[in-house]
Formats: sequence, C-alpha cells, structure tokens
Amino acid sequence: MFTGLIEETGKIAGIERHGQSASLVVAAPFPPAEINLGDSIAVNGVCLTVTGKGGGTFVFDVSPETVDRTAFRRLKSGSRVNLERALRLSDRLGGHLVTGHVDCVAVVTERRETSGNIVFAFRIPREFARYLAEKGSVAIDGISLTVNSVSDEGFTVNVIPHTAGRTTLQEKRPGDEVNIETDIIGKYLERLLSMKEKGVGGGVTLDLLAKNGYL
Repeated sequence: MFTGLIEETGKIAGIERHGQSASLVVAAPFPPAEINLGDSIAVNGVCLTVTGKGGGTFVFDVSPETVDRTAFRRLKSGSRVNLERALRLSDRLGGHLVTGHVDCVAVVTERRETSGNIVFAFRIPREFARYLAEKGSVAIDGISLTVNSVSDEGFTVNVIPHTAGRTTLQEKRPGDEVNIETDIIGKYLERLLSMKEKGVGGGVTLDLLAKNGYL
C-alpha cells in the first residue's frame, strides 16, 4: 500500500524484454541497505517487487499484464520515473490510499500554467471515468492528486509548484501517456452494489456502509 506522495525520482538504467514481459533496471537514490529483495516500490504508480540490486540500481520484473495495462511500453533508457516505497503503519497518510494496481492509461490533452501552478486535462477510457469524482482523489503516475473537474471522457487536476518540482509531471506535454489508479473505495462500492442487485449477499455490509455515512 502507498500514499501517492513521491519520495524520489529515478532513471531507467536498462530494459530487458522477455517476450511479453520485461525487467526494469532503475537507478534510484534510496540507500541500498534500506531496500531488501522482495520489497515493494511504486514505479510511476505501479507496485513492483525488488528482485535484484547493486551499484545504486534496483531490478524489477514486469508481468505481461502490467505491460499491457500501463504506460511502461513508452519507457526507455534515461526516462525519469516517480518512486515511492511501501507505506509503513507508523507513517502519516498524507495523500490517499494507493494500491499500486494501475487501472488504465490516460493521455494529456491540455497543459496550461496559472499563477505558477500547472493545470492538466486528461482523456481517460469511459469505463474508468465513473470512478472519478470532483474533489475526489486520483493517482497519476503514482502521484496523489485532487480531481478538479470530471466528465464522461476526462478530468482535470491542478499541480502545485512543489509537486511539479519533485515529480515527472513537470515534463508532461499534450499527447503524453500517464498511469491512472482510481480511488479504491469507489471500486469496492460498485462491486458491493452490483452484488446486491444480483441478490448475492452484501446486505449487511451495505447497511453498515449506509449507517456510517458512506451511502
């Protein structure tokens, strides 16, 4: 689990293709002694497992599913990536709950600067737009951001100078692709409601959600 608050940016030091899968070698400033094999790190918002390390680099295996669903296919040696280590239970949750399981790829359709801030507009597949809500949360390349506005085909966000300066968003231009993870709460609510409509349990759970103000 992650928060969407980027710790560092790294660079792709190498990519090895293995049919439909791949291995990423990422140069990162994390102290090697603090990263163990098997640890989870979000790379551009994708939860990946450390399978090797050495010389200031970390190796991650990427499955065919991840290659198909994310913008990793656009990565090349030298590409900058956002990095966040997994959340510890003692950490403050400054962003929102991010799983590192990317839903889809969105495309930048507009970029404009306003008083030092950057406003981005994105086009997103319609089937995922329903999980976005005005003033709700979204993870873009692993960055926790607030949705400014949303439509059936896209949404906008405002990026403050601090976030732009610490992440790869400052480099994004119209036509670029980004990884999108929508809010997990919306997906679970939709699943629970659909199960209730089918008459497959869930009644008690939905009653509890309603009682606590979620429905």
